[in-house]
Amino acid sequence: MKKWPLIVALLYAAILYVLLLPLSWVAFLPQAILELSDYTDNLGEWQTWMVLAIMVIAQFAILRVPVAAASGRPVRRRSIWVTAIAAAFMMGLLVLGGALSLMEWIDRMEGKEGDYGMLAVLISGLLSWVFWAIYFYRKTSASPVAEMTPTLQKYLWRGSILELLIAVPTHIVVRQRDDCCAGFLTFIGLTCGVAVMLFAFGPSLYFLFAARWRRLHPSERDPSIDD
Repeated sequence: MKKWPLIVALLYAAILYVLLLPLSWVAFLPQAILELSDYTDNLGEWQTWMVLAIMVIAQFAILRVPVAAASGRPVRRRSIWVTAIAAAFMMGLLVLGGALSLMEWIDRMEGKEGDYGMLAVLISGLLSWVFWAIYFYRKTSASPVAEMTPTLQKYLWRGSILELLIAVPTHIVVRQRDDCCAGFLTFIGLTCGVAVMLFAFGPSLYFLFAARWRRLHPSERDPSIDD
C-alpha cells in the first residue's frame, strides 16, 4: 500500500498523456486533420513532460492525508498544509484556464493591452492559489481528517465543471474566427478543466485500491503502518 499513492499518481499522468492527443485533435478540427503530425510531435516536447511531472507531484501530495488516515497514523499539520497547497494549485489552474478563455473570447490579445491582460491573468492565477491554499487549510484543519479529502474533492469537482462551462463555449466561439492561433488559450482552459476533474478522482481511486487490498489480505497487517 505504500506504493499505491505513486501508482495512482502515475496512472493519472498516463491518462492525461493518452487523452492529450485526441482532446487537442477534436478541439482544433477541421485543421487538425491536415496537421495530425504536429500534434503527435508535441507529445514528445519537454514542456509536455514537465507539465505531467508537476501534475504527478501534485496528485501524490494530495494523497498524503488519505494514506496516513487509511494506515492509522497521526496526520501532522505539515501534511495538511501540503495537501491544501496541492489542491489550491489545481484551483489556481482552474482560475487561470477560465481567465485565459475569457481573455481570448473578448479578443484583447494585441499590443500593450494584450500584454497587460496576460499579466493580469497570471497574477489572478497566482493570487487564487494563495487564497485557496489558506482557505483549504483553515477549512480542513478544523474538521475531522476523514472529511478532508471529500471536502477538497467537492470543491475541485464543482470548480472544474464551472471552468469547463466557461472554456467550452468560448472555445467554440473563438474557433470561428480567422486568426491563425484562434482557440489556443481556450484550449488551455479546456485542458485545465479536464485535468483537474481527473485529478479529483485520484483519492477515490486510492481508496478503491486500499479496500481491494484488504479484501484480498484480510489476515495480513497493513504494510503502510510503520512500527
